[in-house]
Amino acid sequence: MGDARHDRSPYEWFLRRALQNVPRYRFSDGADFAQWKRDCLPAVLATLGDLPAPVTPAAELVAEWEQDGMTCQRWLLQVQEDFAVTCHVNRPAGIANDSRLPGILCWHGHTGSGKEPIMGNDSTPALREYIAATNSDYGRRLAQQGFVTFAIDWMGQGSLDDHTKPHHRNLRPGLDWCDLLYLHATMLGTTPLAINLRHAQALLDFVSTLPFVDADRLGVMGESCGGTHALWTTLIDSRIRATEIICYSDLFADFGYRDANYCGSQVTPGLFTLVDVPDLQGLIAPRPLLVDIGAYDECFPLESAMACHRRLRTIYTAAGADDMLELDLFPGGHAWGGSRSAAFFRRHLTPELPSENSANGR
Repeated sequence: MGDARHDRSPYEWFLRRALQNVPRYRFSDGADFAQWKRDCLPAVLATLGDLPAPVTPAAELVAEWEQDGMTCQRWLLQVQEDFAVTCHVNRPAGIANDSRLPGILCWHGHTGSGKEPIMGNDSTPALREYIAATNSDYGRRLAQQGFVTFAIDWMGQGSLDDHTKPHHRNLRPGLDWCDLLYLHATMLGTTPLAINLRHAQALLDFVSTLPFVDADRLGVMGESCGGTHALWTTLIDSRIRATEIICYSDLFADFGYRDANYCGSQVTPGLFTLVDVPDLQGLIAPRPLLVDIGAYDECFPLESAMACHRRLRTIYTAAGADDMLELDLFPGGHAWGGSRSAAFFRRHLTPELPSENSANGR
């Protein structure tokens, strides 16, 4: 990188500091897992900032229809006192309303269309192309395999993308909503992640009231930035009993600082001073975790993704939960592997699985 004394590149300056950074709570071999988690988790959750006040989620059924072997519902869901989102719920067709099935919250990534392709909306060529490229219609395919799946959009995507609204289309071209919303939120003492997580908790509150959902058998999954949201949803809510993180394994110094491959929807202030990605994932232990890594992932290169996973394995071993961590290393790109998901959730979403309390569980 040349002579750092005369370097005038902000990028290189930040990269040097990222490579030198040792997070305060980086898990060390031989450390006591329980004590590490007691110290680390509250500090990590504090970086979210102020969470919006919880609400009792009022829901209005918009429509119900049959599609691809599923019964699909669209709801309008109140997630904050002054904010509502669109919620999509899939369940296997022909299932009686009182048949209580395990439920899976399905977070989307940077799809542009938000939850729509994830939940099986293939009504346009663009949606069909996205599904074909990423194999990421897991909200449809897991519903077809016996689960209730449900999803909302996170801030800046899908129905919450202000670029799609007529009165906002003339905003300055090229705005990155992830980063703009991060700036807006941190000015007010919060973060987009905190807002999205509070919305997720309202969603979990709501689906737990549906007669065909077993509230004691809830999981979460998500691809890419959806993997970020799946991880944090698990950390903040003890109702989550099993988690799948899809193509979100790497190291901050590599994918964030070196590759500039992250955004304001994925981070919180001071996070990297506390932990790296394998530590974040390790805080899920001892709860079950399935990690999908694409051998040809163009966003999270295999070398650093596997370095992340090896460190994660060390944490799960220290937690005495090595058998609760699974890896789906599949021969694909930035996509959903899909070959182990249904079996993973069937195995772990059982009434007998003990629930672990987390700091902000509901």
